[in-house]
Amino acid sequence: MRAESSQSLTGSLSRRGVLAGAAALAGTMAAATPETAAAQSSGSKPDAAARITEHAGHHPNATVFRNVRPYGVGTPVDLTVVDGVVTDRPAPKGAKVVDCKGRIALPTLVNAHVHPDKTSWGEPWVTRNPAHTIAEYAAEDVKLYHALRTPLKDRAQRLMAHAVTQGTRAMRAHADVAPAFDLEGVEGIAAAGKELRHALDVQVVAFPQHGVIRTPGTRELLEEAARTGIIDQVGGIDPIEFDEALDDQLDVVFGIADRHGVGVDIHLHERAGTGVKSLRAIIDRTRALSLQGKVTVSHVFCLPGLKGRELDDMAVDLAEAGISLTTVAPSSDLVLPIDRLREHGVHVSLGTDGVRDAWSPFGNADMLHRSHLLAWVQDVRLDEELEAAFRAGADGGAQLLGLPRADLKPGSPADFLLVRGECLPQIVVDLPTREMVVRGGRVVARDGELVKN
Repeated sequence: MRAESSQSLTGSLSRRGVLAGAAALAGTMAAATPETAAAQSSGSKPDAAARITEHAGHHPNATVFRNVRPYGVGTPVDLTVVDGVVTDRPAPKGAKVVDCKGRIALPTLVNAHVHPDKTSWGEPWVTRNPAHTIAEYAAEDVKLYHALRTPLKDRAQRLMAHAVTQGTRAMRAHADVAPAFDLEGVEGIAAAGKELRHALDVQVVAFPQHGVIRTPGTRELLEEAARTGIIDQVGGIDPIEFDEALDDQLDVVFGIADRHGVGVDIHLHERAGTGVKSLRAIIDRTRALSLQGKVTVSHVFCLPGLKGRELDDMAVDLAEAGISLTTVAPSSDLVLPIDRLREHGVHVSLGTDGVRDAWSPFGNADMLHRSHLLAWVQDVRLDEELEAAFRAGADGGAQLLGLPRADLKPGSPADFLLVRGECLPQIVVDLPTREMVVRGGRVVARDGELVKN
């Protein structure tokens, strides 16, 4: 792939098309409990106050956000924040005051599945080449990687910073690990996350886009990434249809997780019986290695096709194994049946997937927009359904990453965004400008721009 190309896109498939059709191309071959939610994080997370005040010293850092409407309540109130945490106590003397002018305050959101290493966000326009299979798209990733002149770390940080300005407080970032990239992706994202740590929590997944078994050298790189402690999760991809090595791939991935104490997050695009077989194998290994609460399966395109008792039985097994699921709401036929899964105790979170990369020119890393898309593909119309789509983006990912829930109540981390609007359902539909983003009681972005420290 060249950064400027005249090749036609006629006949090429979209990201959704290739993922949705992965099985055919191969030959048609919950709310979780607090304990399991906290266990999703690969490392211990300090509580809200400790996480925000690690550099605050002994003097309380207090701000009063005046004239705000949490979730769109009719009468504006004052939101008092001390050391990064919302409090119902009077503000200390000398507290800063920020006039919010009646704006609605909503919790910031969490992106549970994103690929910042692949992005061309902010780069000159890229003309994409035809591709029809996951392997072909992965080859386009390599071409784009070599074509872009901006270092990977800088591109990733640019996108991650943009996500912050749109109201994202945390993300689980998947980085390609393969001989073609070595460990540059995980190292670049980790470095970008360090630069943005005042505004963004980042978990890093070593993702074997080129396969674990089919691409020699990958398993060694995954092992190295986990051994050095640079990653939080180790990934996998379509063990039957893409890697063609169900047991071998899962043995490698789960073995690395078990040896190094990291989590697992596997891309599963396989559909129908093939996907169910892979999912069952993931459940079995999770139980065998006592990794409950540390395993996530992303996409899980085999689940929407299950109905009735078959879906219920699978949901029960996933919940008992403490396995979380992530959807990117790609289409009405591939979005996970979130409500039904949560009824059985399965935790489901929401992410944006890739953003303006070799797979697709679309994407913006805006989780409020992704909540909008989730509502759109679910064809919802009731206020409570629109609110549920928002909470999938705000609360679902926070639970997955082991972060405290931001609900603007006393004791909550002061992580919120300000927008003009009437109520939460209307905001999900209209997607107003994020006028201010607050992280731990500090204003980190205004009108789409980061605020300098």
